[in-house]
Amino acid sequence: MLRLKNVDVYVTGSNSKFLSSDIATEFRGRGDVIHVNPLSFAEFCSAYKNGDKYDAWDEYSTYGGMPMLLGLETDEEKAEYLNNLFKNTYIKDIIERNNLRGDVTIDTLVDVLAYSIGSLNNPTKIAKTFASNGIKTADKTVSTYVDYLLDAFLIRKATRYDIKGRKYINSPFKYYFSDVGLRNARLNFRQQEQTHIMENIIYNELVMRGFNVDVGIIEHVVRDEDGKRTTKHLEVDFVCNKGSQRYYIQSAFSIPNAEKMVQEQASLDRIGDSFKKIIITQDRTKLWRNEKGYVIMNVLDFLLKENSLELLLNFICPLLDIW
Repeated sequence: MLRLKNVDVYVTGSNSKFLSSDIATEFRGRGDVIHVNPLSFAEFCSAYKNGDKYDAWDEYSTYGGMPMLLGLETDEEKAEYLNNLFKNTYIKDIIERNNLRGDVTIDTLVDVLAYSIGSLNNPTKIAKTFASNGIKTADKTVSTYVDYLLDAFLIRKATRYDIKGRKYINSPFKYYFSDVGLRNARLNFRQQEQTHIMENIIYNELVMRGFNVDVGIIEHVVRDEDGKRTTKHLEVDFVCNKGSQRYYIQSAFSIPNAEKMVQEQASLDRIGDSFKKIIITQDRTKLWRNEKGYVIMNVLDFLLKENSLELLLNFICPLLDIW
């Protein structure tokens, strides 16, 4: 066996192979897997020369973090680059690798997932969406095709976790795109809901920081006007775990009034443990802590400070009890 100091050897195959998550099996334990993500917002911002961090956010939330974008000048160039990347690298490779011939299912599936980032989905629900558009596809086929997209690192899956019951719920899931620019390009930049895009970016950032990220579910019982008991489900956007660390995070695009704050806190109020609870918003607000101990911070502060979550452990703010 040849051993050379200070030498890195990179072995790749066809595009349809190097995108595959099972490439590690080719080396059978004789190598390490390093996942290379698109640029984080902090990385993107460090190389962005066309404005301040708010301009960078507008650019990043539209075109994503593919490094080559920083060398392109016009919106047309950026859109063309992302569209070509999506079609000629991702989709083409997925089709070739999995021998999908003359099949519209993969295209339709990508569109459905792109339209529904941040929404609960499962193969049965997606198959019904297909049927409403005149495409008959079995649940099992949809599930298989979703796995193809996951295998190519085009999308990521977040599983629901019952916080009080301490168990996973197998279905439905949430799917996020590994790069929001690719997602936006797929939809020809028509559907730009900033709420869901911000949620997708926060999810990707947490994954890049090494957290295992789930969608939290809280069950609680309420009584109606007749005294009848019903069970409701509240959602915590992200339950983030890494070693002994855990954070509960809500993504709230804007909190304009006290009513919205109550809504965003509802699920956090019922968790019942002492792990840090954080609400991330796009509102231009300084970091502060409310009377319940929940921390409210701006999304750019969260993204630009690598240790932003850890710093909050010792943060105490006696100000801005405005709600």
